[in-house]
Amino acid sequence: MKKPEISRRMFLAGSAAAIAAGCATTGKKGKAPAKISTRSPNEKLNIAGIGAGGKGIADLSGCGSENIVALCDADLNQTRQMAAKHPNAKIYQDFRVMLEKQKDIDACTVSTPDHFHAVAAMGAMLAGKHVYVQKPLTHTIWEARKLAETARKMKVATQMGNQGHSGNGVRELCEMIWSGAIGQVKEVHCWTNRPIWPQGLDRPDIKDTPPKELNWDVWLGPAPDRPYVSKHPVTGKNCYHPFVWRGWWDFGCGALGDMACHIMDPPNWAMKLGHPLSVEVVSQEGITKEQAPNKSIIKYEFPARGDMPALTLYWHDGGNMPPRPANTPADEVLGEGDNGSLFIGEKGAISAHCYGEKPTLHPISLMKDYKAPAPTLERIPEEDHYKDWIQACKGGKPACSNFDYSGPFTEIVLLGNLALRTGKKLEWDGPNMKVTNCPEANEFVSKQYRKGWEIV
Repeated sequence: MKKPEISRRMFLAGSAAAIAAGCATTGKKGKAPAKISTRSPNEKLNIAGIGAGGKGIADLSGCGSENIVALCDADLNQTRQMAAKHPNAKIYQDFRVMLEKQKDIDACTVSTPDHFHAVAAMGAMLAGKHVYVQKPLTHTIWEARKLAETARKMKVATQMGNQGHSGNGVRELCEMIWSGAIGQVKEVHCWTNRPIWPQGLDRPDIKDTPPKELNWDVWLGPAPDRPYVSKHPVTGKNCYHPFVWRGWWDFGCGALGDMACHIMDPPNWAMKLGHPLSVEVVSQEGITKEQAPNKSIIKYEFPARGDMPALTLYWHDGGNMPPRPANTPADEVLGEGDNGSLFIGEKGAISAHCYGEKPTLHPISLMKDYKAPAPTLERIPEEDHYKDWIQACKGGKPACSNFDYSGPFTEIVLLGNLALRTGKKLEWDGPNMKVTNCPEANEFVSKQYRKGWEIV
Protein backbone atom coordinates (compact mmCIF):
# COMPACT_ATOMS: atom_id res chain seq x y z
CA MET A 1 0.00 0.00 0.00
CA LYS A 2 1.37 3.38 -1.00
CA LYS A 3 1.18 5.68 1.99
CA PRO A 4 -0.71 8.96 1.67
CA GLU A 5 1.49 11.94 0.97
CA ILE A 6 2.76 13.38 4.24
CA SER A 7 2.38 17.11 3.89
CA ARG A 8 1.46 20.19 5.88
CA ARG A 9 -0.58 21.52 2.97
CA MET A 10 -4.03 22.05 4.34
CA PHE A 11 -5.03 25.65 3.96
CA LEU A 12 -5.19 27.79 0.91
CA ALA A 13 -3.70 31.25 1.06
CA GLY A 14 -4.28 33.85 -1.59
CA SER A 15 -5.75 33.68 -5.03
CA ALA A 16 -8.21 31.33 -6.69
CA ALA A 17 -5.28 29.95 -8.67
CA ALA A 18 -3.55 29.05 -5.43
CA ILE A 19 -6.72 27.39 -4.22
CA ALA A 20 -6.96 25.30 -7.37
CA ALA A 21 -3.31 24.30 -7.10
CA GLY A 22 -3.62 23.28 -3.45
CA CYS A 23 -0.40 25.10 -2.57
CA ALA A 24 -1.08 25.79 1.10
CA THR A 25 1.88 26.08 3.44
CA THR A 26 0.40 26.06 6.94
CA GLY A 27 2.69 24.37 9.44
CA LYS A 28 5.93 24.65 7.50
CA LYS A 29 9.18 24.84 9.42
CA GLY A 30 9.63 28.16 11.13
CA LYS A 31 5.94 29.04 11.33
CA ALA A 32 4.50 29.45 14.81
CA PRO A 33 2.10 26.71 15.89
CA ALA A 34 -1.58 27.53 15.82
CA LYS A 35 -2.96 29.20 18.93
CA ILE A 36 -5.67 27.12 20.60
CA SER A 37 -8.88 29.01 21.15
CA THR A 38 -9.81 29.45 24.81
CA ARG A 39 -13.00 30.70 26.39
CA SER A 40 -14.20 30.95 29.95
CA PRO A 41 -17.27 28.91 30.97
CA ASN A 42 -19.32 32.13 30.87
CA GLU A 43 -18.25 33.14 27.36
CA LYS A 44 -19.79 31.90 24.15
CA LEU A 45 -17.79 29.99 21.58
CA ASN A 46 -17.64 31.13 17.98
CA ILE A 47 -18.58 28.00 16.05
CA ALA A 48 -18.35 27.28 12.34
CA GLY A 49 -20.26 24.47 10.65
CA ILE A 50 -18.40 22.51 7.99
CA GLY A 51 -21.38 20.85 6.35
CA ALA A 52 -24.42 23.01 7.03
CA GLY A 53 -27.34 20.95 5.72
CA GLY A 54 -28.78 17.57 6.65
CA LYS A 55 -27.06 16.38 9.82
CA GLY A 56 -25.25 19.72 9.92
CA ILE A 57 -28.54 21.39 10.81
CA ALA A 58 -28.91 19.12 13.85
CA ASP A 59 -25.28 19.60 14.88
CA LEU A 60 -25.38 23.38 14.63
CA SER A 61 -28.75 23.46 16.38
CA GLY A 62 -27.24 21.38 19.18
CA CYS A 63 -24.67 24.16 19.58
CA GLY A 64 -27.34 26.86 19.51
CA SER A 65 -26.29 28.21 22.91
CA GLU A 66 -23.10 29.52 21.26
CA ASN A 67 -22.37 31.98 18.44
CA ILE A 68 -22.70 30.42 14.98
CA VAL A 69 -20.33 32.64 13.00
CA ALA A 70 -19.71 30.70 9.77
CA LEU A 71 -21.48 28.17 7.54
CA CYS A 72 -19.49 26.17 5.02
CA ASP A 73 -20.94 23.77 2.48
CA ALA A 74 -19.95 22.86 -1.06
CA ASP A 75 -23.66 23.12 -1.89
CA LEU A 76 -25.00 26.58 -1.07
CA ASN A 77 -28.53 25.15 -1.04
CA GLN A 78 -27.55 23.29 2.10
CA THR A 79 -26.73 26.51 3.96
CA ARG A 80 -30.09 28.23 3.50
CA GLN A 81 -31.94 26.99 6.58
CA MET A 82 -29.14 27.78 9.01
CA ALA A 83 -28.28 31.03 7.22
CA ALA A 84 -31.85 32.22 7.82
CA LYS A 85 -31.49 31.32 11.49
CA HIS A 86 -28.03 32.88 11.80
CA PRO A 87 -28.07 35.85 9.40
CA ASN A 88 -24.72 37.22 10.63
CA ALA A 89 -22.87 33.98 9.87
CA LYS A 90 -20.48 34.21 6.92
CA ILE A 91 -21.01 31.73 4.07
CA TYR A 92 -18.28 29.65 2.43
CA GLN A 93 -18.06 26.70 0.07
CA ASP A 94 -14.48 25.64 0.91
CA PHE A 95 -13.48 25.13 4.55
CA ARG A 96 -9.84 25.83 3.70
CA VAL A 97 -10.73 29.33 2.58
CA MET A 98 -12.89 29.79 5.67
CA LEU A 99 -10.09 28.84 8.04
CA GLU A 100 -7.64 31.09 6.22
CA LYS A 101 -9.91 34.14 6.12
CA GLN A 102 -11.97 34.02 9.30
CA LYS A 103 -9.82 34.22 12.41
CA ASP A 104 -12.54 34.52 15.05
CA ILE A 105 -13.55 30.82 14.89
CA ASP A 106 -13.02 28.84 18.11
CA ALA A 107 -14.51 25.50 17.12
CA CYS A 108 -15.95 23.62 14.16
CA THR A 109 -18.62 21.00 13.67
CA VAL A 110 -17.91 18.60 10.79
CA SER A 111 -21.11 17.19 9.28
CA THR A 112 -20.01 16.30 5.77
CA PRO A 113 -20.02 12.98 3.87
CA ASP A 114 -17.65 10.44 5.43
CA HIS A 115 -14.82 10.90 2.94
CA PHE A 116 -14.47 14.54 4.01
CA HIS A 117 -14.44 14.08 7.81
CA ALA A 118 -10.72 13.62 8.36
CA VAL A 119 -9.61 16.30 5.92
CA ALA A 120 -11.87 18.92 7.49
CA ALA A 121 -11.19 17.88 11.08
CA MET A 122 -7.43 17.78 10.54
CA GLY A 123 -7.46 21.22 8.94
CA ALA A 124 -9.49 22.66 11.80
CA MET A 125 -7.30 21.09 14.51
CA LEU A 126 -4.08 22.26 12.88
CA ALA A 127 -5.58 25.74 12.89
CA GLY A 128 -6.13 25.43 16.64
CA LYS A 129 -9.88 24.80 16.50
CA HIS A 130 -11.83 22.38 18.67
CA VAL A 131 -13.83 19.89 16.62
CA TYR A 132 -17.07 17.92 16.81
CA VAL A 133 -17.05 15.32 14.02
CA GLN A 134 -19.98 13.23 12.88
CA LYS A 135 -19.78 9.45 12.92
CA PRO A 136 -18.04 7.51 11.60
CA LEU A 137 -15.13 9.63 12.77
CA THR A 138 -13.25 8.95 9.54
CA HIS A 139 -13.40 7.22 6.17
CA THR A 140 -10.37 4.98 6.83
CA ILE A 141 -8.60 3.31 9.73
CA TRP A 142 -5.41 5.29 9.12
CA GLU A 143 -7.33 8.56 9.34
CA ALA A 144 -8.85 7.57 12.69
CA ARG A 145 -5.40 6.91 14.12
CA LYS A 146 -4.05 10.21 12.75
CA LEU A 147 -6.94 12.30 14.09
CA ALA A 148 -6.50 10.88 17.58
CA GLU A 149 -2.76 11.56 17.47
CA THR A 150 -3.26 15.12 16.19
CA ALA A 151 -5.93 15.92 18.78
CA ARG A 152 -3.52 14.95 21.56
CA LYS A 153 -0.70 16.94 19.99
CA MET A 154 -2.80 20.06 19.44
CA LYS A 155 -4.57 19.76 22.83
CA VAL A 156 -7.96 20.60 21.34
CA ALA A 157 -11.34 19.45 22.62
CA THR A 158 -12.92 16.76 20.46
CA GLN A 159 -16.10 14.73 20.23
CA MET A 160 -17.49 12.19 17.75
CA GLY A 161 -21.20 12.47 17.02
CA ASN A 162 -22.34 9.16 18.53
CA GLN A 163 -24.76 10.89 20.87
CA GLY A 164 -25.78 7.73 22.69
CA HIS A 165 -22.40 7.75 24.41
CA SER A 166 -23.66 10.66 26.52
CA GLY A 167 -26.80 8.76 27.51
CA ASN A 168 -27.62 7.16 30.84
CA GLY A 169 -28.76 3.96 29.15
CA VAL A 170 -25.34 2.84 27.93
CA ARG A 171 -23.93 3.53 31.39
CA GLU A 172 -26.66 1.44 33.01
CA LEU A 173 -25.88 -1.36 30.55
CA CYS A 174 -22.16 -1.26 31.39
CA GLU A 175 -22.96 -1.39 35.10
CA MET A 176 -25.28 -4.36 34.59
CA ILE A 177 -22.61 -6.26 32.64
CA TRP A 178 -19.80 -5.37 35.04
CA SER A 179 -21.84 -6.32 38.10
CA GLY A 180 -22.28 -9.84 36.70
CA ALA A 181 -25.98 -9.64 35.84
CA ILE A 182 -25.57 -12.27 33.09
CA GLY A 183 -22.17 -13.68 34.00
CA GLN A 184 -19.26 -13.81 31.59
CA VAL A 185 -20.13 -12.68 28.07
CA LYS A 186 -18.59 -14.55 25.14
CA GLU A 187 -20.95 -13.54 22.32
CA VAL A 188 -22.46 -10.21 21.22
CA HIS A 189 -24.73 -9.34 18.30
CA CYS A 190 -25.38 -5.92 16.77
CA TRP A 191 -27.95 -5.30 14.06
CA THR A 192 -29.53 -2.56 11.96
CA ASN A 193 -32.14 -2.10 9.25
CA ARG A 194 -29.63 -0.06 7.20
CA PRO A 195 -29.01 0.49 4.35
CA ILE A 196 -32.12 2.56 3.70
CA TRP A 197 -30.45 4.10 0.62
CA PRO A 198 -29.46 2.40 -2.66
CA GLN A 199 -26.48 0.02 -2.49
CA GLY A 200 -25.12 -2.80 -4.62
CA LEU A 201 -24.95 -0.55 -7.70
CA ASP A 202 -22.33 0.10 -10.36
CA ARG A 203 -21.10 3.54 -11.34
CA PRO A 204 -23.18 5.04 -14.18
CA ASP A 205 -21.38 6.14 -17.34
CA ILE A 206 -23.05 9.55 -17.31
CA LYS A 207 -21.85 13.11 -17.01
CA ASP A 208 -24.28 15.80 -15.91
CA THR A 209 -23.76 19.48 -15.20
CA PRO A 210 -23.77 20.23 -11.47
CA PRO A 211 -26.31 22.78 -10.22
CA LYS A 212 -24.84 26.28 -10.06
CA GLU A 213 -25.06 26.27 -6.26
CA LEU A 214 -22.87 23.14 -6.00
CA ASN A 215 -19.10 23.27 -6.23
CA TRP A 216 -18.58 19.67 -7.34
CA ASP A 217 -14.79 19.84 -7.10
CA VAL A 218 -14.99 20.88 -3.45
CA TRP A 219 -17.69 18.29 -2.73
CA LEU A 220 -15.35 15.59 -4.08
CA GLY A 221 -12.56 16.94 -1.91
CA PRO A 222 -9.99 14.16 -1.33
CA ALA A 223 -11.95 11.57 -3.34
CA PRO A 224 -10.89 10.47 -6.83
CA ASP A 225 -12.24 12.70 -9.56
CA ARG A 226 -15.48 11.59 -11.19
CA PRO A 227 -18.23 13.44 -13.07
CA TYR A 228 -21.34 14.68 -11.34
CA VAL A 229 -24.44 12.57 -11.96
CA SER A 230 -27.86 13.87 -10.94
CA LYS A 231 -29.92 10.65 -11.09
CA HIS A 232 -28.80 7.02 -11.13
CA PRO A 233 -30.36 5.27 -14.14
CA VAL A 234 -31.23 2.17 -12.10
CA THR A 235 -32.92 3.85 -9.13
CA GLY A 236 -34.09 7.08 -10.74
CA LYS A 237 -33.00 8.82 -7.52
CA ASN A 238 -30.07 11.02 -6.57
CA CYS A 239 -26.82 9.33 -7.51
CA TYR A 240 -24.33 10.83 -5.05
CA HIS A 241 -25.57 14.03 -3.47
CA PRO A 242 -27.32 14.53 -1.15
CA PHE A 243 -27.55 11.59 1.30
CA VAL A 244 -27.12 8.62 -1.07
CA TRP A 245 -23.33 9.03 -1.06
CA ARG A 246 -23.32 6.61 1.91
CA GLY A 247 -23.32 3.49 -0.23
CA TRP A 248 -20.38 4.49 -2.48
CA TRP A 249 -16.97 3.33 -1.22
CA ASP A 250 -15.30 6.56 -2.41
CA PHE A 251 -17.58 8.69 -0.24
CA GLY A 252 -19.21 6.58 2.49
CA CYS A 253 -18.79 3.54 4.68
CA GLY A 254 -22.09 1.77 4.06
CA ALA A 255 -24.33 0.48 6.83
CA LEU A 256 -21.37 0.00 9.17
CA GLY A 257 -20.36 3.63 8.81
CA ASP A 258 -23.87 4.90 9.33
CA MET A 259 -24.92 2.88 12.37
CA ALA A 260 -22.09 0.86 13.94
CA CYS A 261 -20.66 3.87 15.80
CA HIS A 262 -24.04 3.96 17.57
CA ILE A 263 -24.97 0.30 17.89
CA MET A 264 -21.50 -1.13 18.55
CA ASP A 265 -20.76 1.56 21.14
CA PRO A 266 -22.39 -0.33 24.05
CA PRO A 267 -20.38 -3.52 23.29
CA ASN A 268 -17.21 -1.51 22.76
CA TRP A 269 -17.53 0.15 26.16
CA ALA A 270 -19.09 -2.63 28.21
CA MET A 271 -16.82 -5.35 26.83
CA LYS A 272 -13.64 -3.19 26.74
CA LEU A 273 -12.98 -4.48 23.26
CA GLY A 274 -9.64 -3.13 22.04
CA HIS A 275 -8.11 -4.48 18.83
CA PRO A 276 -9.78 -7.56 17.30
CA LEU A 277 -7.72 -10.56 16.28
CA SER A 278 -9.65 -11.16 13.07
CA VAL A 279 -12.68 -10.17 11.05
CA GLU A 280 -14.53 -12.10 8.34
CA VAL A 281 -17.68 -12.01 6.26
CA VAL A 282 -20.24 -14.65 7.18
CA SER A 283 -22.57 -13.62 4.34
CA GLN A 284 -23.17 -10.68 2.03
CA GLU A 285 -25.50 -9.90 -0.83
CA GLY A 286 -25.21 -7.35 -3.61
CA ILE A 287 -21.72 -5.97 -3.10
CA THR A 288 -19.99 -4.32 -6.07
CA LYS A 289 -16.56 -2.80 -6.62
CA GLU A 290 -18.15 0.62 -6.27
CA GLN A 291 -20.66 0.06 -3.46
CA ALA A 292 -21.25 -1.68 -0.15
CA PRO A 293 -23.63 -4.69 -0.09
CA ASN A 294 -27.39 -4.66 0.37
CA LYS A 295 -27.05 -6.90 3.42
CA SER A 296 -24.29 -8.65 5.31
CA ILE A 297 -23.20 -10.46 8.44
CA ILE A 298 -19.67 -9.83 9.73
CA LYS A 299 -17.84 -11.72 12.47
CA TYR A 300 -15.19 -10.15 14.72
CA GLU A 301 -13.01 -12.19 17.10
CA PHE A 302 -11.52 -10.48 20.18
CA PRO A 303 -8.96 -11.93 22.57
CA ALA A 304 -9.39 -12.23 26.34
CA ARG A 305 -9.23 -8.81 27.98
CA GLY A 306 -8.26 -8.64 31.65
CA ASP A 307 -10.77 -10.83 33.49
CA MET A 308 -13.05 -10.99 30.42
CA PRO A 309 -12.88 -14.09 28.19
CA ALA A 310 -12.36 -14.13 24.43
CA LEU A 311 -15.42 -12.78 22.65
CA THR A 312 -17.12 -13.10 19.26
CA LEU A 313 -19.09 -10.12 17.96
CA TYR A 314 -21.47 -10.36 14.99
CA TRP A 315 -22.63 -7.39 12.92
CA HIS A 316 -25.94 -7.89 11.02
CA ASP A 317 -27.33 -5.36 8.53
CA GLY A 318 -29.84 -5.11 5.70
CA GLY A 319 -32.54 -6.80 7.76
CA ASN A 320 -30.46 -9.71 9.02
CA MET A 321 -31.38 -10.43 12.64
CA PRO A 322 -29.51 -12.06 15.53
CA PRO A 323 -30.45 -15.46 16.93
CA ARG A 324 -33.00 -15.39 19.73
CA PRO A 325 -31.56 -16.06 23.22
CA ALA A 326 -32.54 -19.30 24.94
CA ASN A 327 -35.87 -19.25 26.80
CA THR A 328 -36.89 -15.95 25.20
CA PRO A 329 -40.50 -15.92 23.93
CA ALA A 330 -40.95 -15.44 20.18
CA ASP A 331 -43.01 -12.29 20.69
CA GLU A 332 -40.42 -10.62 22.93
CA VAL A 333 -38.75 -7.67 21.17
CA LEU A 334 -34.96 -7.59 21.20
CA GLY A 335 -33.42 -4.13 21.29
CA GLU A 336 -35.79 -1.73 19.59
CA GLY A 337 -36.77 -4.26 16.93
CA ASP A 338 -34.87 -3.43 13.75
CA ASN A 339 -31.83 -1.93 15.53
CA GLY A 340 -30.06 -2.96 18.70
CA SER A 341 -27.38 -4.92 20.51
CA LEU A 342 -27.58 -8.27 22.31
CA PHE A 343 -25.21 -9.69 24.94
CA ILE A 344 -25.23 -13.45 25.50
CA GLY A 345 -23.87 -14.34 28.92
CA GLU A 346 -23.38 -17.62 30.77
CA LYS A 347 -26.34 -16.75 33.02
CA GLY A 348 -28.66 -14.95 30.60
CA ALA A 349 -28.92 -12.20 28.01
CA ILE A 350 -29.31 -8.42 27.83
CA SER A 351 -30.45 -6.37 24.84
CA ALA A 352 -30.36 -2.62 24.36
CA HIS A 353 -31.74 -0.08 21.92
CA CYS A 354 -29.75 1.61 19.17
CA TYR A 355 -27.94 4.06 21.46
CA GLY A 356 -27.66 1.71 24.42
CA GLU A 357 -30.97 2.84 25.91
CA LYS A 358 -33.28 0.60 27.89
CA PRO A 359 -30.95 -2.30 28.69
CA THR A 360 -33.24 -5.27 29.34
CA LEU A 361 -32.74 -8.78 30.67
CA HIS A 362 -34.19 -11.63 28.62
CA PRO A 363 -36.61 -13.13 29.11
CA ILE A 364 -38.13 -9.78 30.15
CA SER A 365 -39.84 -11.48 33.10
CA LEU A 366 -36.44 -11.41 34.81
CA MET A 367 -36.65 -7.61 35.04
CA LYS A 368 -39.50 -7.86 37.57
CA ASP A 369 -37.24 -8.77 40.47
CA TYR A 370 -34.00 -7.31 39.11
CA LYS A 371 -32.29 -4.68 41.24
CA ALA A 372 -29.93 -2.45 39.31
CA PRO A 373 -26.45 -2.00 40.79
CA ALA A 374 -25.42 1.31 42.30
CA PRO A 375 -24.16 3.72 39.60
CA THR A 376 -20.39 3.70 39.15
CA LEU A 377 -20.06 5.70 35.93
CA GLU A 378 -20.35 9.47 35.90
CA ARG A 379 -23.48 10.73 34.14
CA ILE A 380 -23.39 13.46 31.49
CA PRO A 381 -25.53 16.46 32.49
CA GLU A 382 -28.84 16.41 30.61
CA GLU A 383 -27.37 13.52 28.56
CA ASP A 384 -26.39 16.31 26.14
CA HIS A 385 -23.58 15.30 23.78
CA TYR A 386 -23.14 18.84 22.42
CA LYS A 387 -22.97 20.54 25.81
CA ASP A 388 -20.49 17.90 26.92
CA TRP A 389 -18.20 18.97 24.05
CA ILE A 390 -18.85 22.70 24.52
CA GLN A 391 -17.81 22.51 28.17
CA ALA A 392 -14.64 20.68 27.13
CA CYS A 393 -13.90 23.48 24.65
CA LYS A 394 -14.15 25.95 27.53
CA GLY A 395 -11.57 24.13 29.65
CA GLY A 396 -13.76 21.47 31.23
CA LYS A 397 -12.99 17.77 31.40
CA PRO A 398 -12.55 15.92 28.09
CA ALA A 399 -15.79 15.12 26.28
CA CYS A 400 -16.96 11.55 26.75
CA SER A 401 -16.48 10.48 23.11
CA ASN A 402 -13.29 12.43 22.53
CA PHE A 403 -10.91 11.05 19.92
CA ASP A 404 -8.92 9.01 22.45
CA TYR A 405 -12.09 6.91 22.79
CA SER A 406 -13.78 7.33 19.42
CA GLY A 407 -10.63 6.99 17.31
CA PRO A 408 -9.78 3.42 18.36
CA PHE A 409 -13.48 2.55 18.32
CA THR A 410 -13.82 3.79 14.74
CA GLU A 411 -10.86 1.61 13.76
CA ILE A 412 -12.79 -1.46 14.91
CA VAL A 413 -15.91 -0.43 12.99
CA LEU A 414 -14.11 0.26 9.72
CA LEU A 415 -12.19 -3.00 9.84
CA GLY A 416 -15.46 -4.70 8.91
CA ASN A 417 -15.42 -2.90 5.56
CA LEU A 418 -11.98 -4.35 4.78
CA ALA A 419 -13.49 -7.80 5.17
CA LEU A 420 -16.43 -6.86 2.94
CA ARG A 421 -14.18 -5.49 0.21
CA THR A 422 -11.87 -8.51 0.14
CA GLY A 423 -14.35 -11.27 1.03
CA LYS A 424 -11.67 -12.97 3.10
CA LYS A 425 -10.99 -13.69 6.77
CA LEU A 426 -8.48 -11.05 7.82
CA GLU A 427 -5.99 -11.46 10.65
CA TRP A 428 -5.40 -8.05 12.18
CA ASP A 429 -2.33 -6.50 13.81
CA GLY A 430 -4.06 -3.57 15.45
CA PRO A 431 -1.08 -1.67 16.89
CA ASN A 432 0.57 -1.63 13.47
CA MET A 433 -2.68 -1.19 11.47
CA LYS A 434 -1.83 -4.14 9.26
CA VAL A 435 -3.61 -7.19 7.88
CA THR A 436 -1.04 -9.96 8.24
CA ASN A 437 -2.51 -12.71 6.03
CA CYS A 438 -3.96 -10.81 3.07
CA PRO A 439 -1.65 -8.10 1.68
CA GLU A 440 -4.24 -6.76 -0.75
CA ALA A 441 -6.53 -5.81 2.16
CA ASN A 442 -3.97 -3.26 3.35
CA GLU A 443 -4.88 -1.12 0.35
CA PHE A 444 -8.07 -0.20 2.20
CA VAL A 445 -6.42 0.70 5.53
CA SER A 446 -5.81 4.12 4.03
CA LYS A 447 -6.42 5.78 0.66
CA GLN A 448 -4.91 8.18 -1.84
CA TYR A 449 -5.83 11.87 -1.70
CA ARG A 450 -6.34 14.26 -4.58
CA LYS A 451 -3.74 16.99 -4.79
CA GLY A 452 -4.60 19.89 -2.54
CA TRP A 453 -6.60 17.70 -0.15
CA GLU A 454 -3.83 15.72 1.53
CA ILE A 455 -3.76 15.28 5.30
CA VAL A 456 -0.74 14.97 7.57
